[in-house]
Amino acid sequence: MIDEIDHKILQYLQADGRMSNQELSERVGLSPSPCLRRLRHLEASGVIQRYVALVEPSTVGLGVTAFVRVRLDQQDDRHLAVFEAAVSEFDEVMECYLMTGEADYQLRVLVGSLGEFEDFLRHRLTRIAGVAQVTTSFALRPVVYKTALPVTGRDKR
Repeated sequence: MIDEIDHKILQYLQADGRMSNQELSERVGLSPSPCLRRLRHLEASGVIQRYVALVEPSTVGLGVTAFVRVRLDQQDDRHLAVFEAAVSEFDEVMECYLMTGEADYQLRVLVGSLGEFEDFLRHRLTRIAGVAQVTTSFALRPVVYKTALPVTGRDKR
């Protein structure tokens, strides 16, 4: 069970993953030792998966965001596994979801230019066995982009 203190720990760490245990313990109202025990438990149980640095894509030359919907010619387990294994190897693919509806998958792809996207599309994505149709939309600008989950007040049961 995740209680109110665990929710607070998650809130503060999602805002600043480099926060010291001392500062975290003060903010959640615990002494450092119990706070660290709770943090280690959240890590060990998989609630906290890892710590990362969030990089602004445009500052590293990745100014084009494409949302790509992919339809496969067959949706059996073998074809799904082949596709998923292939896109997992592409650095440009930031997210990939198995979907319901008209497309089988939706990908979020980051590249430096439209030319790079064309190369990715023509020479990599469409060459995956079983890809039948690809539809792409390009993002003009982000309106809402969050990395912190809304964990406040939610019980995990």
